[in-house]
Amino acid sequence: MEPSKKVTEDILYVGVNDHQVDLFEGQYKVPNGMAYNSYVILDEKTAVMDTVDINFGQQWLANLEEALAGRTPDYLVVQHMEPDHSANIPAFLEKYPQAKVVATAKAFDMMGQFYSLELEGRKVTAENGGALALGKHTLHFVFAPMVHWPEVMMSYEETDKVLFSADGFGKFGALDVEEEWADEASRYYFGIVGKYGMQVQNVLKKAAELDIQTICPLHGPVLKDHLEKYLNLYGIWSSYEAEIQGVAIAYASIYGHTKEAALYLAECLEKKGVKTAVHDLSRGDMAEAVADAFRYGKLVLAANTYNMGVNPFMSDFLRRLSERSYQKRTVAFVENGSWVPMAAKTMQEALEKCKDITYLEDKVTILSAMKPENQAQLEALAEKLA
Repeated sequence: MEPSKKVTEDILYVGVNDHQVDLFEGQYKVPNGMAYNSYVILDEKTAVMDTVDINFGQQWLANLEEALAGRTPDYLVVQHMEPDHSANIPAFLEKYPQAKVVATAKAFDMMGQFYSLELEGRKVTAENGGALALGKHTLHFVFAPMVHWPEVMMSYEETDKVLFSADGFGKFGALDVEEEWADEASRYYFGIVGKYGMQVQNVLKKAAELDIQTICPLHGPVLKDHLEKYLNLYGIWSSYEAEIQGVAIAYASIYGHTKEAALYLAECLEKKGVKTAVHDLSRGDMAEAVADAFRYGKLVLAANTYNMGVNPFMSDFLRRLSERSYQKRTVAFVENGSWVPMAAKTMQEALEKCKDITYLEDKVTILSAMKPENQAQLEALAEKLA
Protein backbone atom coordinates (compact mmCIF):
# COMPACT_ATOMS: atom_id res chain seq x y z
CA MET A 1 0.00 0.00 0.00
CA GLU A 2 1.41 3.37 -1.01
CA PRO A 3 2.16 5.73 1.92
CA SER A 4 -0.18 8.29 0.36
CA LYS A 5 -3.03 5.81 0.88
CA LYS A 6 -2.59 5.95 4.64
CA VAL A 7 -4.89 8.27 6.53
CA THR A 8 -3.40 7.16 9.86
CA GLU A 9 -1.35 4.09 10.77
CA ASP A 10 -4.48 1.92 10.97
CA ILE A 11 -6.88 3.77 8.65
CA LEU A 12 -6.31 3.30 4.92
CA TYR A 13 -7.93 4.91 1.89
CA VAL A 14 -9.40 2.44 -0.61
CA GLY A 15 -11.52 4.74 -2.78
CA VAL A 16 -11.41 5.39 -6.52
CA ASN A 17 -11.19 8.25 -9.01
CA ASP A 18 -13.77 8.61 -11.78
CA HIS A 19 -12.75 10.44 -14.96
CA GLN A 20 -15.54 8.87 -16.99
CA VAL A 21 -18.33 10.94 -15.48
CA ASP A 22 -19.24 14.23 -17.16
CA LEU A 23 -22.32 15.12 -15.09
CA PHE A 24 -22.49 14.22 -11.42
CA GLU A 25 -26.04 13.27 -10.43
CA GLY A 26 -26.87 13.86 -14.09
CA GLN A 27 -26.68 17.66 -13.69
CA TYR A 28 -23.44 19.01 -12.20
CA LYS A 29 -20.52 19.52 -14.57
CA VAL A 30 -17.38 17.83 -13.24
CA PRO A 31 -14.53 18.60 -15.67
CA ASN A 32 -12.03 17.17 -13.19
CA GLY A 33 -14.04 14.03 -12.46
CA MET A 34 -15.13 12.72 -9.08
CA ALA A 35 -13.71 10.75 -6.20
CA TYR A 36 -15.76 8.06 -4.46
CA ASN A 37 -14.11 7.57 -1.10
CA SER A 38 -14.00 4.46 1.03
CA TYR A 39 -11.80 3.64 4.00
CA VAL A 40 -10.79 0.59 6.03
CA ILE A 41 -9.90 0.53 9.72
CA LEU A 42 -7.50 -2.28 10.63
CA ASP A 43 -7.79 -3.44 14.24
CA GLU A 44 -8.72 -6.56 16.20
CA LYS A 45 -11.90 -6.26 14.20
CA THR A 46 -11.78 -4.64 10.77
CA ALA A 47 -14.33 -2.11 9.53
CA VAL A 48 -14.85 -0.90 5.97
CA MET A 49 -16.38 2.56 5.67
CA ASP A 50 -18.82 2.68 2.72
CA THR A 51 -18.43 1.40 -0.84
CA VAL A 52 -18.17 3.22 -4.20
CA ASP A 53 -20.02 3.81 -7.47
CA ILE A 54 -21.19 0.70 -9.35
CA ASN A 55 -18.81 1.32 -12.28
CA PHE A 56 -15.76 0.93 -10.05
CA GLY A 57 -16.71 -2.12 -8.01
CA GLN A 58 -13.88 -4.37 -9.17
CA GLN A 59 -11.27 -1.66 -8.68
CA TRP A 60 -12.60 -0.93 -5.21
CA LEU A 61 -12.64 -4.59 -4.19
CA ALA A 62 -9.05 -4.90 -5.43
CA ASN A 63 -8.03 -1.82 -3.41
CA LEU A 64 -9.76 -3.28 -0.38
CA GLU A 65 -8.15 -6.68 -0.78
CA GLU A 66 -4.70 -5.08 -1.02
CA ALA A 67 -5.34 -3.01 2.12
CA LEU A 68 -6.63 -6.02 4.06
CA ALA A 69 -3.51 -8.02 3.17
CA GLY A 70 -5.17 -11.36 3.74
CA ARG A 71 -7.50 -10.33 6.55
CA THR A 72 -11.27 -10.68 6.42
CA PRO A 73 -13.42 -7.61 7.18
CA ASP A 74 -15.77 -7.88 10.14
CA TYR A 75 -18.00 -4.90 9.37
CA LEU A 76 -19.20 -2.75 6.50
CA VAL A 77 -20.32 0.61 7.90
CA VAL A 78 -22.87 2.25 5.60
CA GLN A 79 -23.15 5.95 6.36
CA HIS A 80 -25.11 7.03 3.28
CA MET A 81 -27.30 5.11 0.85
CA GLU A 82 -26.90 7.16 -2.32
CA PRO A 83 -25.84 4.71 -5.04
CA ASP A 84 -22.47 6.40 -5.62
CA HIS A 85 -21.58 5.13 -2.14
CA SER A 86 -23.77 2.08 -1.61
CA ALA A 87 -23.89 0.37 -5.02
CA ASN A 88 -21.27 -2.24 -4.14
CA ILE A 89 -22.88 -3.46 -0.93
CA PRO A 90 -24.13 -6.61 -2.71
CA ALA A 91 -20.69 -7.36 -4.20
CA PHE A 92 -19.02 -6.84 -0.82
CA LEU A 93 -21.45 -9.14 0.98
CA GLU A 94 -21.01 -11.83 -1.65
CA LYS A 95 -17.22 -11.69 -1.38
CA TYR A 96 -17.18 -11.50 2.43
CA PRO A 97 -20.13 -13.60 3.67
CA GLN A 98 -18.99 -13.42 7.32
CA ALA A 99 -19.08 -9.62 7.43
CA LYS A 100 -21.90 -7.71 9.14
CA VAL A 101 -23.48 -4.46 7.96
CA VAL A 102 -23.71 -1.48 10.31
CA ALA A 103 -26.23 1.22 9.36
CA THR A 104 -29.13 3.27 10.65
CA ALA A 105 -32.61 1.76 10.62
CA LYS A 106 -33.57 4.15 7.80
CA ALA A 107 -30.52 3.06 5.82
CA PHE A 108 -31.58 -0.59 6.15
CA ASP A 109 -35.04 0.37 4.88
CA MET A 110 -33.46 2.02 1.84
CA MET A 111 -31.13 -0.93 1.36
CA GLY A 112 -34.18 -3.07 0.82
CA GLN A 113 -35.50 -0.58 -1.72
CA PHE A 114 -32.28 -0.51 -3.73
CA TYR A 115 -31.07 -4.11 -3.45
CA SER A 116 -32.36 -7.63 -2.91
CA LEU A 117 -30.23 -8.78 0.02
CA GLU A 118 -30.47 -11.54 2.60
CA LEU A 119 -29.28 -9.83 5.78
CA GLU A 120 -30.60 -12.25 8.38
CA GLY A 121 -28.04 -12.33 11.20
CA ARG A 122 -25.85 -9.77 9.47
CA LYS A 123 -27.50 -6.49 10.51
CA VAL A 124 -26.13 -4.20 13.22
CA THR A 125 -28.46 -1.23 13.65
CA ALA A 126 -26.54 1.88 14.67
CA GLU A 127 -27.99 4.14 17.34
CA ASN A 128 -27.45 7.89 17.53
CA GLY A 129 -24.62 8.30 20.02
CA GLY A 130 -23.93 4.57 19.91
CA ALA A 131 -20.50 3.02 19.49
CA LEU A 132 -18.78 0.13 17.74
CA ALA A 133 -15.61 -1.17 19.43
CA LEU A 134 -12.99 -2.55 17.07
CA GLY A 135 -10.11 -2.96 19.54
CA LYS A 136 -7.99 0.08 20.23
CA HIS A 137 -10.27 2.00 17.84
CA THR A 138 -13.90 2.82 18.59
CA LEU A 139 -16.43 4.37 16.22
CA HIS A 140 -19.04 6.70 17.68
CA PHE A 141 -22.11 7.30 15.53
CA VAL A 142 -23.48 10.79 14.99
CA PHE A 143 -26.79 10.87 13.12
CA ALA A 144 -26.95 13.58 10.45
CA PRO A 145 -30.48 13.42 9.01
CA MET A 146 -31.01 15.49 5.85
CA VAL A 147 -27.30 16.11 5.34
CA HIS A 148 -28.46 15.49 2.78
CA TRP A 149 -30.61 12.32 2.95
CA PRO A 150 -32.67 11.24 6.00
CA GLU A 151 -30.68 8.06 6.73
CA VAL A 152 -27.23 9.68 6.94
CA MET A 153 -24.89 9.21 9.84
CA MET A 154 -21.31 10.26 10.46
CA SER A 155 -18.77 8.27 12.46
CA TYR A 156 -16.13 9.60 14.84
CA GLU A 157 -13.10 7.42 15.58
CA GLU A 158 -11.91 8.49 19.02
CA THR A 159 -8.33 7.14 19.08
CA ASP A 160 -7.04 8.79 15.91
CA LYS A 161 -9.62 11.59 16.20
CA VAL A 162 -11.01 11.07 12.72
CA LEU A 163 -14.46 12.19 11.58
CA PHE A 164 -15.92 10.13 8.74
CA SER A 165 -18.23 12.87 7.52
CA ALA A 166 -20.36 11.15 4.83
CA ASP A 167 -21.13 13.75 2.12
CA GLY A 168 -20.26 16.60 4.47
CA PHE A 169 -17.06 18.51 3.58
CA GLY A 170 -17.04 16.87 0.16
CA LYS A 171 -16.23 18.47 -3.16
CA PHE A 172 -16.32 17.83 -6.88
CA GLY A 173 -13.11 16.61 -8.54
CA ALA A 174 -10.99 13.46 -8.56
CA LEU A 175 -8.13 13.19 -6.09
CA ASP A 176 -5.43 13.06 -8.76
CA VAL A 177 -6.24 16.66 -9.76
CA GLU A 178 -4.85 19.60 -7.79
CA GLU A 179 -7.34 22.41 -7.30
CA GLU A 180 -8.53 24.89 -4.69
CA TRP A 181 -10.84 23.18 -2.17
CA ALA A 182 -13.25 26.04 -1.45
CA ASP A 183 -14.45 26.73 -5.01
CA GLU A 184 -15.50 23.18 -5.87
CA ALA A 185 -16.59 22.46 -2.30
CA SER A 186 -18.93 25.46 -2.33
CA ARG A 187 -20.37 24.49 -5.71
CA TYR A 188 -20.92 21.00 -4.31
CA TYR A 189 -22.36 22.26 -1.01
CA PHE A 190 -24.85 24.76 -2.43
CA GLY A 191 -25.89 22.47 -5.25
CA ILE A 192 -26.48 19.37 -3.18
CA VAL A 193 -26.67 20.21 0.52
CA GLY A 194 -27.55 23.91 0.51
CA LYS A 195 -31.26 23.57 1.28
CA TYR A 196 -30.46 21.92 4.60
CA GLY A 197 -28.52 24.65 6.39
CA MET A 198 -30.29 24.12 9.71
CA GLN A 199 -29.48 20.41 9.68
CA VAL A 200 -25.84 21.15 8.87
CA GLN A 201 -25.73 23.62 11.74
CA ASN A 202 -27.02 20.91 14.09
CA VAL A 203 -24.23 18.56 12.98
CA LEU A 204 -21.61 21.30 13.34
CA LYS A 205 -22.72 21.82 16.94
CA LYS A 206 -22.13 18.12 17.60
CA ALA A 207 -18.78 18.28 15.81
CA ALA A 208 -17.71 21.22 17.98
CA GLU A 209 -17.81 18.88 20.99
CA LEU A 210 -15.32 16.48 19.36
CA ASP A 211 -11.55 16.69 19.09
CA ILE A 212 -11.27 16.33 15.30
CA GLN A 213 -7.83 16.12 13.73
CA THR A 214 -8.82 14.57 10.39
CA ILE A 215 -11.97 14.69 8.26
CA CYS A 216 -12.62 11.80 5.85
CA PRO A 217 -15.46 12.75 3.47
CA LEU A 218 -17.07 10.52 0.84
CA HIS A 219 -15.99 12.90 -1.94
CA GLY A 220 -12.86 14.99 -2.21
CA PRO A 221 -9.58 14.94 -0.29
CA VAL A 222 -8.94 13.83 3.26
CA LEU A 223 -8.68 17.04 5.28
CA LYS A 224 -5.94 17.29 7.90
CA ASP A 225 -4.49 20.79 7.74
CA HIS A 226 -6.38 24.04 8.30
CA LEU A 227 -9.46 22.27 9.67
CA GLU A 228 -10.63 25.51 11.25
CA LYS A 229 -10.88 27.00 7.75
CA TYR A 230 -13.15 24.20 6.50
CA LEU A 231 -15.30 24.19 9.61
CA ASN A 232 -15.60 27.98 9.48
CA LEU A 233 -16.67 27.94 5.82
CA TYR A 234 -19.30 25.30 6.55
CA GLY A 235 -20.51 27.46 9.42
CA ILE A 236 -20.86 30.47 7.11
CA TRP A 237 -22.49 28.54 4.28
CA SER A 238 -24.97 26.67 6.48
CA SER A 239 -26.04 29.82 8.31
CA TYR A 240 -26.59 31.59 4.95
CA GLU A 241 -24.18 34.36 5.82
CA ALA A 242 -22.06 35.97 3.11
CA GLU A 243 -18.61 34.51 2.66
CA ILE A 244 -17.50 37.28 0.26
CA GLN A 245 -18.33 40.96 0.64
CA GLY A 246 -19.02 41.75 -2.97
CA VAL A 247 -21.59 41.53 -5.75
CA ALA A 248 -22.59 38.56 -7.87
CA ILE A 249 -24.19 39.47 -11.20
CA ALA A 250 -26.30 36.86 -12.98
CA TYR A 251 -27.64 37.74 -16.41
CA ALA A 252 -29.65 36.16 -19.21
CA SER A 253 -29.61 37.92 -22.56
CA ILE A 254 -30.96 37.26 -26.07
CA TYR A 255 -29.44 39.83 -28.41
CA GLY A 256 -26.68 41.09 -26.13
CA HIS A 257 -28.23 44.29 -24.80
CA THR A 258 -28.87 42.91 -21.30
CA LYS A 259 -25.40 41.39 -21.33
CA GLU A 260 -23.99 44.80 -22.19
CA ALA A 261 -25.76 46.29 -19.17
CA ALA A 262 -24.53 43.54 -16.84
CA LEU A 263 -20.93 43.93 -17.98
CA TYR A 264 -21.12 47.72 -17.73
CA LEU A 265 -22.38 47.43 -14.15
CA ALA A 266 -19.56 44.99 -13.32
CA GLU A 267 -17.05 47.45 -14.76
CA CYS A 268 -18.49 50.25 -12.63
CA LEU A 269 -18.28 48.12 -9.51
CA GLU A 270 -14.74 46.97 -10.21
CA LYS A 271 -13.62 50.59 -10.65
CA LYS A 272 -14.90 51.15 -7.12
CA GLY A 273 -12.85 48.21 -5.85
CA VAL A 274 -15.87 45.96 -5.35
CA LYS A 275 -15.22 42.26 -5.82
CA THR A 276 -17.60 40.92 -8.47
CA ALA A 277 -18.51 37.61 -10.08
CA VAL A 278 -20.40 37.69 -13.38
CA HIS A 279 -22.37 34.72 -14.73
CA ASP A 280 -23.98 34.23 -18.14
CA LEU A 281 -26.87 31.96 -17.21
CA SER A 282 -27.48 30.94 -20.82
CA ARG A 283 -23.98 29.56 -21.36
CA GLY A 284 -22.20 29.21 -18.03
CA ASP A 285 -22.31 26.64 -15.26
CA MET A 286 -25.63 27.11 -13.45
CA ALA A 287 -24.29 25.41 -10.31
CA GLU A 288 -21.38 27.85 -10.14
CA ALA A 289 -23.79 30.78 -10.50
CA VAL A 290 -25.94 29.39 -7.67
CA ALA A 291 -22.88 28.97 -5.44
CA ASP A 292 -21.75 32.57 -6.03
CA ALA A 293 -25.25 33.87 -5.32
CA PHE A 294 -24.88 32.33 -1.86
CA ARG A 295 -21.20 33.19 -1.35
CA TYR A 296 -21.56 36.90 -2.18
CA GLY A 297 -23.45 39.33 0.01
CA LYS A 298 -25.27 41.10 -2.83
CA LEU A 299 -26.87 39.86 -6.05
CA VAL A 300 -27.86 41.65 -9.25
CA LEU A 301 -30.34 39.89 -11.51
CA ALA A 302 -30.33 41.11 -15.11
CA ALA A 303 -32.70 39.61 -17.68
CA ASN A 304 -34.93 40.33 -20.61
CA THR A 305 -38.70 40.03 -20.60
CA TYR A 306 -39.84 36.84 -22.31
CA ASN A 307 -43.43 35.67 -22.91
CA MET A 308 -44.62 38.41 -20.53
CA GLY A 309 -42.38 36.94 -17.88
CA VAL A 310 -38.61 36.48 -17.77
CA ASN A 311 -35.90 34.74 -19.76
CA PRO A 312 -36.21 30.97 -19.08
CA PHE A 313 -32.58 30.65 -17.98
CA MET A 314 -33.17 33.29 -15.34
CA SER A 315 -36.38 31.55 -14.32
CA ASP A 316 -34.45 28.31 -13.82
CA PHE A 317 -31.78 30.11 -11.80
CA LEU A 318 -34.32 31.75 -9.50
CA ARG A 319 -36.11 28.46 -8.95
CA ARG A 320 -32.82 26.91 -7.85
CA LEU A 321 -32.19 29.74 -5.39
CA SER A 322 -35.68 29.49 -3.94
CA GLU A 323 -35.45 25.70 -3.58
CA ARG A 324 -32.22 26.12 -1.62
CA SER A 325 -33.68 28.61 0.87
CA TYR A 326 -31.88 31.67 -0.46
CA GLN A 327 -31.91 34.38 2.21
CA LYS A 328 -30.14 37.24 4.01
CA ARG A 329 -29.11 39.04 0.82
CA THR A 330 -29.45 42.38 -0.94
CA VAL A 331 -30.91 42.01 -4.44
CA ALA A 332 -31.14 44.49 -7.32
CA PHE A 333 -32.81 44.17 -10.71
CA VAL A 334 -31.89 45.15 -14.25
CA GLU A 335 -34.64 44.39 -16.75
CA ASN A 336 -35.06 44.71 -20.48
CA GLY A 337 -38.20 44.85 -22.61
CA SER A 338 -39.26 46.23 -25.96
CA TRP A 339 -42.91 46.97 -25.18
CA VAL A 340 -44.02 45.88 -21.68
CA PRO A 341 -40.99 45.19 -19.44
CA MET A 342 -42.03 42.48 -16.97
CA ALA A 343 -38.72 40.86 -16.02
CA ALA A 344 -38.11 42.67 -12.71
CA LYS A 345 -41.63 42.01 -11.44
CA THR A 346 -41.39 38.35 -12.43
CA MET A 347 -37.95 37.93 -10.84
CA GLN A 348 -39.06 39.39 -7.53
CA GLU A 349 -42.17 37.20 -7.52
CA ALA A 350 -39.94 34.14 -8.08
CA LEU A 351 -38.11 34.98 -4.84
CA GLU A 352 -41.23 35.61 -2.77
CA LYS A 353 -40.63 32.49 -0.63
CA CYS A 354 -37.09 33.59 0.21
CA LYS A 355 -36.59 35.11 3.65
CA ASP A 356 -34.84 38.29 4.70
CA ILE A 357 -34.19 39.71 1.22
CA THR A 358 -33.55 43.45 0.90
CA TYR A 359 -34.59 44.70 -2.55
CA LEU A 360 -33.04 47.89 -3.88
CA GLU A 361 -35.93 50.09 -4.99
CA ASP A 362 -34.35 51.69 -8.05
CA LYS A 363 -34.48 48.98 -10.69
CA VAL A 364 -32.88 49.73 -14.04
CA THR A 365 -35.22 49.33 -17.02
CA ILE A 366 -33.76 49.14 -20.52
CA LEU A 367 -36.11 49.60 -23.44
CA SER A 368 -34.54 47.35 -26.08
CA ALA A 369 -31.00 48.76 -26.20
CA MET A 370 -28.69 50.58 -23.79
CA LYS A 371 -28.91 54.38 -23.84
CA PRO A 372 -26.79 57.02 -22.04
CA GLU A 373 -29.49 57.38 -19.39
CA ASN A 374 -29.21 53.64 -18.68
CA GLN A 375 -25.48 53.99 -18.20
CA ALA A 376 -26.14 56.75 -15.68
CA GLN A 377 -28.68 54.53 -13.89
CA LEU A 378 -26.20 51.65 -13.75
CA GLU A 379 -23.53 53.94 -12.37
CA ALA A 380 -25.96 55.06 -9.67
CA LEU A 381 -26.81 51.42 -8.92
CA ALA A 382 -23.12 50.61 -8.59
CA GLU A 383 -22.81 53.45 -6.08
CA LYS A 384 -25.59 51.91 -3.95
CA LEU A 385 -24.09 48.42 -4.19
CA ALA A 386 -20.54 49.49 -3.35
